[in-house]
Amino acid sequence: MMAHKILCKPSFFITLRLSGITSYGSSHHIHHPFFNSPPSSSLNNTRPPPTLHSTTRTKTTTTTTVTAAAMDGSARGYLELTDDELMRQCEMGTFKSSGPGGQHRNKRESSVRIKHLPTGVIAQASEDRSQHKNRASALSRLRSLIALKVRKTVDLDAYSPPRELLQILPPKSSIRGSDIGSQIGPNNSKFAMGMQALLDLIFAVEGSISEAAKYLGLSTGALSRLILSDDSLRMEVNSLRASKGMKPLK
Repeated sequence: MMAHKILCKPSFFITLRLSGITSYGSSHHIHHPFFNSPPSSSLNNTRPPPTLHSTTRTKTTTTTTVTAAAMDGSARGYLELTDDELMRQCEMGTFKSSGPGGQHRNKRESSVRIKHLPTGVIAQASEDRSQHKNRASALSRLRSLIALKVRKTVDLDAYSPPRELLQILPPKSSIRGSDIGSQIGPNNSKFAMGMQALLDLIFAVEGSISEAAKYLGLSTGALSRLILSDDSLRMEVNSLRASKGMKPLK
């Protein structure tokens, strides 16, 4: 009897290469993406999101990839969307991840990567064995990244802080009315909207904390403490200040 050989088709490997280049324009402050992403079909309301099958192993700790494309001036509206509405603007892919849990963890593609199509912002989560929980974590991080990386132009001559910014200011602010309620901190899901509005202002004054503080009825020290209360906010502000040759906040 002649032996039969079983031929297996070679596996295809997908390599993701992501990078971001920052550019500050005259009318918008935009982070332009230059990246190679795996091919996938576009999402719509009647078809489930595409899945990324990748044999590349990633660490179990969550990694967020930050980019943003040109916007139409309605960036803040993205954060006002419900989770379902925001997901309809995204592509979602799943992949396997290595780490604690060993073989049991690698049997399913539980890690989640989400790309927001209007802005190009990408977030991912892989720390849980549940794909559903990782999806929720990735979506939450996506909101934070949109707040951090997508800017809206501010007219300083007619500037009036939006309510979401007033809500994260300390009570000592001279422009914060009693109707605003208690101060919202970084652990509150609404903090991202206030953080985005604060960064819009700080970018408009080119990183000057003292100038931004004047518009918010705060001392420079009080605004600095607010910025330092959130690590991601601090890093974004310091990145801008470094690009302007300013000292970082500590």
